[in-house]
Amino acid sequence: MSDFKFDRRDLDFLLYDHLDLEGLSKLPRYQGYDRETFEIVLSQAERFAREKLAPTNAAADEAGCRIEDGQVYMPESYEKLYEEYREIGLFAPVNNPEYGGMGLPHTLGVALIEVLIGAHPSFMFTPGLTTSASHLIEAYGTDEDVELYCEKMYTGQWAGTMCLTEPQAGSALGELTTTATPVDGEDYYQLRGNKIFISAGDHQLTENIVHLVIARVDGDPEGTRGISLFLVPKRRLDEDGNPAELNDVTVTNIEEKMGIHASPTCAISFGDDGDCRGWLVGERCNGLAYMFQMMNEARLVTGLQGVAIGNAAYQQALDYARERKQGPKVTDRSDDKKSVAIIEHPDVRRNLMIMKAYGEGIRALTYNTAHISDYAMYSEDEEQGERAQDLLDLLTPVCKAFSTDIGFKMTELAMQVLGGYGYIKEYGIEQHMRDAKIASIYEGTNGIQALDLLGRKMRQKGGGLFMAWVQEVTEHLSQWVDDEEFGAMATEVDEAKNALVEAAFGFQATGKEDPEYPLQHATPFLRMFGHVECARLLFRQATIAFEQLDEIWDDADIDAGDDEARAELIERNEQVRYLENKIKTASFFVYQLLPKVQSYLKSIQSEDRSALDIAL
Repeated sequence: MSDFKFDRRDLDFLLYDHLDLEGLSKLPRYQGYDRETFEIVLSQAERFAREKLAPTNAAADEAGCRIEDGQVYMPESYEKLYEEYREIGLFAPVNNPEYGGMGLPHTLGVALIEVLIGAHPSFMFTPGLTTSASHLIEAYGTDEDVELYCEKMYTGQWAGTMCLTEPQAGSALGELTTTATPVDGEDYYQLRGNKIFISAGDHQLTENIVHLVIARVDGDPEGTRGISLFLVPKRRLDEDGNPAELNDVTVTNIEEKMGIHASPTCAISFGDDGDCRGWLVGERCNGLAYMFQMMNEARLVTGLQGVAIGNAAYQQALDYARERKQGPKVTDRSDDKKSVAIIEHPDVRRNLMIMKAYGEGIRALTYNTAHISDYAMYSEDEEQGERAQDLLDLLTPVCKAFSTDIGFKMTELAMQVLGGYGYIKEYGIEQHMRDAKIASIYEGTNGIQALDLLGRKMRQKGGGLFMAWVQEVTEHLSQWVDDEEFGAMATEVDEAKNALVEAAFGFQATGKEDPEYPLQHATPFLRMFGHVECARLLFRQATIAFEQLDEIWDDADIDAGDDEARAELIERNEQVRYLENKIKTASFFVYQLLPKVQSYLKSIQSEDRSALDIAL
């Protein structure tokens, strides 16, 4: 199913009314950019998604990938598609213009990524990993590395990957066995080892692929302290910097996966013939710290996969519910009952509203976090930049885990709306579900993200990251708690925030005597956090929408109590209808979904250790 639906109105509201994307032009990094430029770029991405990406998605999923004589082949359609994508200039939208990027704000970058991933998730793996790998080389590589690799990668001429996981180690990276041996008189190391689950690990789309590989130099410390990072091209470069002979990098297998069939997930062997050359990136034994830059970038993008695929599934379910007629309306008391579109049925409307509220919530969560990252990286105000970095560190695991869990849940609800038709391939929902699931697993499973949030981020700066967030939320809500229109809603969000704080302080007390108990509840705690953050962002959007509506009522000379005139304007004016729906969506989230926070708190405070004590 190639139809592509995207809620551009919600994206524009979020970017310009909620986050003030144009305000970023005050930062030196973004001077010269304006709304007109942003909208041109976004429209270009939307057009490419609709005309090129979406129509090829189902066929590419069906074709999958294959390996022949150690060479991986992606679907044939990708060869032209990849070149067309390079030609539109969006390959590296947020990266350094000096090396071929566009230098756009990350806030806009996540919008572009959502549009493109929503149309064709498998295809977007290669560009996404390539730009992240190149950014890491730009940050930590030598001047020669930057000169040789960055422009070719930022423009998509070469591709890139990150190679972390090993069969015996999984997420325990300190247990890796890949070795790097210095070579006397040379500037490279000999690598030997095996990596698995390497996304876009090999393909025919580019003339070279640059692998970033973690390994341990002979004699360096065991565990994570001894990990170094190496740049390992598929083909070594000749004196002119062009790809030449193969570098003893062998693809041994491509995984048969549940979803993302058109993106090859590879097992790669380095140094089978004893001649795999890798060049050290940065300093020895700092490899994991360097890699975390790429992983954290990837975690935000992974969260966006949940946003993109979940919202794409919602748009398809909404269209289907508007068109599919089945059964009379429950309030129809006539003798000649007529079937109505299923969107008229209360249970279907409930499912659609859950998808809409969660979809707009996780979109706001990821975009707001990207907006924070713009200030963290480029603010000239040192205090503002540090505060933004703290919030970014705190929210990144929430973005990754909550958005991907919810995105998958949205595909499930979309399938429920379509019923049997959702379960078959023709309508595309089952592919959305298959493609979405991986996002909760890779880049650190969502359980690992929860442990990172509770075990590390909540403790940083003596709890300062969390308390700064609490203060920001409290200050915002306090402005509305006495408001006639929004006071009740503000109070609900504030009470949910207080429940989150209560859980956090409770962990401090119980964790001293029973360290396992808080960890048992790390995932529920992260879900509490996700619900509260989405609720407060949607609440913010509702107040903005209300203020805009007030101006519209005034301009139309409609009294506050004239419900009939307001209803008539809502019916004929799409913008008014959108703003009204913004308020209703926030209300639904606060009163129907946010109460989960209190349930999580109750389970956390139960002192029940059955999961820890049972003999399984």
